[in-house]
Amino acid sequence: MNRSDQFSQVIWNTLNEHANENNRPAMEAYMKHRFAFFGIKTPERKQLLKPLWKEYKDISETERLETAKLLFSKKERECHYAGLALLERGANKSPRSAVGFYHELLKTHSWWDTVDMIAANLCGEYFRRFPEYLVPVTESWRSSTNMWVRRSSLLHQLSYKEKTNEALLFSTVDLLKEEKEFFIEKAIGWALREYSKTEPERVINYLEQTDCRPLSRREGLKWLKNKGMITT
Repeated sequence: MNRSDQFSQVIWNTLNEHANENNRPAMEAYMKHRFAFFGIKTPERKQLLKPLWKEYKDISETERLETAKLLFSKKERECHYAGLALLERGANKSPRSAVGFYHELLKTHSWWDTVDMIAANLCGEYFRRFPEYLVPVTESWRSSTNMWVRRSSLLHQLSYKEKTNEALLFSTVDLLKEEKEFFIEKAIGWALREYSKTEPERVINYLEQTDCRPLSRREGLKWLKNKGMITT
């Protein structure tokens, strides 16, 4: 058994040992029964994994990616969360090849809870480190046949603030704004809302000139409306 196999098995064993049947039904129902759960809530899961991160702190980045891949092959959702937590711990050291791995994870056991972490946190940090890939990868992913990959293309710059590539953000919205898909409409609104905190007038002007779907428009203007910067 190599180190990645060992690490992923130790994580699974730890989570399995602390499975909580009382929590499990509600957690599975919240995720619309798409995934099996051990029934371990986030605060407890973080405490259980904390000593394991220390024990395996010297893993290589190749081993980190492989361990996360193995965790995503498990059926329990807490394993997927653990895989993402492990990747986040090494996000500032991820290799150039990691973006291809993130792309595959977006299509693996896909739902908003993991997709958004991959898109905003992992890909967001990746493109800070390798900015030359932001435009070509986003342009490729926004045309994907996979809805979750398209959603990800809207969220890469979620925390970029004044470093946001505005042209890329707006052109991605332009391409996807007519989709009648809740998760795309919501992501458009989310991306515009976050950018409005940095460039309120630019977002207002964009939405005045662009025919976005009602949900996207409402979400995009929510922060500005709450701040009293707009009235409608």
